[in-house]
Amino acid sequence: MNVSGGDSGGSSRRFRRKTTPLMTEINITPFVDVMLVLLVIFMVTTPLMQSGIAIDLPKENVGALEIQEENIVSLRKDGAMFFNDKRVTARDLNEKLKKLVTASPKAQVYLRADKGLPYGAVMKAMGAIKQAGVERLGMVTEMPTDEDKGK
Repeated sequence: MNVSGGDSGGSSRRFRRKTTPLMTEINITPFVDVMLVLLVIFMVTTPLMQSGIAIDLPKENVGALEIQEENIVSLRKDGAMFFNDKRVTARDLNEKLKKLVTASPKAQVYLRADKGLPYGAVMKAMGAIKQAGVERLGMVTEMPTDEDKGK
C-alpha cells in the first residue's frame, strides 16, 4: 500500500473550496419591466408635448392643404409672432425668411393667424413675409365641423 499517494489525494480534497458555477444566462425580466414602464410614460407624455401655440384659427371650408411642419409663421391673439414655434420679433422673422428664400427660392411659408386678430395685423404680417422675398404664402384655417355649419 502506498500511503503517500492516497494521503495526497485526500488532503487536496479536504482543503479545496467549493466554487459555484457562474450564471451565464441574462435575466431579461427586469429589462422588459423597465421598457414597459418607459413605454407607458412616453405614451402619456407625448400628446402633452404637442401643444404648440394656442391659436384659434378661423373655420372655413377652403379645400384641403397639406401643411409641412416647417416654415410656419403664427400670430397669436395678443400680437405675439412665432416662426416654427419659436417666438420672434418682426426683424428676426424678416432675417429668417430672407435666409430661407436664399437657401430655397421656391420655399412655401404658411401663415396661421388667430381669428380674433385685426385685419390690419394679419395684412402687416403678410406684407413682411412678401418683403422678405417669399413668393408662395399659404393661409391656414381649420375645417368647419357640423356644429360650426349650424351657426
